[in-house]
Amino acid sequence: MDDLFAKMKGLIAEKLEIEEDTITLDSSFRKDLGADSLDTYELVYAIEEELGITIPDEKANEFETVRDAVEFLESQMKK
Repeated sequence: MDDLFAKMKGLIAEKLEIEEDTITLDSSFRKDLGADSLDTYELVYAIEEELGITIPDEKANEFETVRDAVEFLESQMKK
């Protein structure tokens, strides 16, 4: 999880233009990190490109926290 979380932190910080230090597994994309729906869409696209994984829209809409996204991505990478 650590490597994946580190990659995610980098992508999130870049897309949302925030410091990586402010991002934790329990950070809420909307409440804590200030992401709106467009930010979330761009972030999902960046993750898909970076990791070569497809994230269905309905699943992406369920991501409340960074942990939600990381756990989903880990489950997909094990397949």
